[in-house]
Amino acid sequence: MREQTLAGIQFAATSSAEQPIARANAQLTAFVGRTLRGPLHQPIVVRSFADFQQHFGGLWQPSPLAYAVEHFFEQGGRQAVIVRVANGAAPVTLSLKCGRETLRLEARAPGTREFLRASIDYDHIDSNDEQTFNLVIQRVRSPGSERVEEQETFRALSVDPQSPRFVTSVLLESDLMRVRGAVPLIRPDRTLMPGTNLPVGYVNSNPDGDDGKPITDYDVIGSAARGTGLFALESVDDLAFLYIPPLARVIDVGVSALLVATRFCRDKRAMLIVDPPSSWESAPEAIRSLKALDFRSDNALMFFPRISAMDRLRGRLEVFGNGGAVAGLLSRSGEAVAAAVSDREPEPMLRSSAKLAKEVNNSDRWLLAAMGVNVLQSVRNPDREWPALRTLACGASASSDWSYLAQRRFALFVINAIERGTRWCAGLPNAASTWMRVSRQISNFLSELRSAGAFASVPADQAFLVICDERINDEGDGIHILVQFTATHAGAYHSFMLTHRPGGSTVKPVMVNRFEATLVVSRELEQEITLRLTPKDDFISVLALN
Repeated sequence: MREQTLAGIQFAATSSAEQPIARANAQLTAFVGRTLRGPLHQPIVVRSFADFQQHFGGLWQPSPLAYAVEHFFEQGGRQAVIVRVANGAAPVTLSLKCGRETLRLEARAPGTREFLRASIDYDHIDSNDEQTFNLVIQRVRSPGSERVEEQETFRALSVDPQSPRFVTSVLLESDLMRVRGAVPLIRPDRTLMPGTNLPVGYVNSNPDGDDGKPITDYDVIGSAARGTGLFALESVDDLAFLYIPPLARVIDVGVSALLVATRFCRDKRAMLIVDPPSSWESAPEAIRSLKALDFRSDNALMFFPRISAMDRLRGRLEVFGNGGAVAGLLSRSGEAVAAAVSDREPEPMLRSSAKLAKEVNNSDRWLLAAMGVNVLQSVRNPDREWPALRTLACGASASSDWSYLAQRRFALFVINAIERGTRWCAGLPNAASTWMRVSRQISNFLSELRSAGAFASVPADQAFLVICDERINDEGDGIHILVQFTATHAGAYHSFMLTHRPGGSTVKPVMVNRFEATLVVSRELEQEITLRLTPKDDFISVLALN
């Protein structure tokens, strides 16, 4: 086979400003809840249920999250990020003999299903050195199993606290175990095969772990300061959906967790998937209950009814929250751009692995839609018309577009893509040359979206507006970018103010009134001040907006 080379090819570096803004699919779903095992409060990306099993242990009856992830991939989900939380769980320990003393290690992740073992040897260590040793840590599939799932090797560790290879310090880098308590002055004994003097043997972890109690709303919410619970997702980009499965088989997520999650999704520009309460036994009951439900948000959505699916651990059909299946269904339905510009949304059809727990007739389907609740389907609707998918805004939003899921997802996709694609300007001078490059990059992106079918309800010169110049920028205040694009309804626009600073970026919705020769822009500033600039014939007023 002829060998291909790069000889003769010239390479040129291209700045981020000249690169097109990526049109990535907005399909990443986050799950927060209890799992069989795995690290706590760390977002782990999984691309299949086999990935989930490797990191988090697979199906577990006390874990509705595990079943939700299974439903997600069965319904067409592509990738998910998992955050494990626990309530009072404790890690297993492992005891290594050091003469008459003991070096104790403990698992990084709490729970009873961390099956760990360790081995000590002195290979390639000077015979006069009595403080140095090698350590191998393995995670195995089950007690006594030889199937190794993960292994870490640490060479030339020391029990000397002054050594750069001090065991306590080095194991801070381990994903499996860390030192618990004080380190003996004597290094650990060599581990031998049981009943022999032959290396290499292993010491198994002790059966002293604890899976903890059922989680609560407080465990799910976590702490913004410590980055736990929901807030472990703060660093995750491209987040499209967040789903919190039921806290236990018969315990719904509480209002406090839903309110915090909704606020978090608003700040992350993502959508929260909310399960219908387990008490809704029928569509008429759901309709009656919705009238009293005091939960409205254009960053949340709900589908009814719950689903019936096979519980492979119990060997029978069970009823589950539908959030995992809904996330998978929405992920497979295509990117946000295609959903927004299509003439007709695809029906929310479940694949055959899940069925509806309750049947919903067509009249109830329309009544539920009017209240912001969508209806799942397991067979195709014989009617030619069906309700457009809704959010839980139910008229409680500043824009009528936000009551519709496709339009809301599209707007979030647009502003997220622009925010990520223009981060390069944060460290550059707040000057006209930077403003011009930013404006050109965003305008090119929005023009590409129009070519794909977006903003088709208005002429090209009214489809969008990008302002990044001296009217909204001054020295030392970060780079401000005003982006406006047309809404579905004629004469309406969606407007956002992006601010890039070296310490991070912010996005805030703004109110823009368009006049024939006048532009009035309202945006929320941290200082709650008003700026009035009048270059040429334009007038820009910067006012507070909730």
